[in-house]
Amino acid sequence: MITWLSFVLLSLASFRLTRLIVYDKITGFIRAPFFEVEEKWLSDGTVEETVMFKGNGIRRWIGELLRCHWCTGIWSAIFLFIGFHHFSTIFIPIIIILAIAGVASIIEVMISYFI
Repeated sequence: MITWLSFVLLSLASFRLTRLIVYDKITGFIRAPFFEVEEKWLSDGTVEETVMFKGNGIRRWIGELLRCHWCTGIWSAIFLFIGFHHFSTIFIPIIIILAIAGVASIIEVMISYFI
């Protein structure tokens, strides 16, 4: 059985790992073999993104998976949950670090919104 604390930590860690894989520049090398994103600044100041997937079949499927935060989120949650249950000595520190980073990113967004 999972405790409420484990659930919260896994949830926050999954959130942060998903954002790390799908959006952060530091993990761009993971996404690069599968798709490219072209950004175009519009006259109203917004950015329009065009995604160009590379290849077909499994390569395109992986690209679509890495572009979708919902898809990557479920796989991140499965990965962390299985790691937590079967390799807890290794995964608990990783989960705690990701959870702390997740809370920090939520706080940053909230502060940026109100400032």
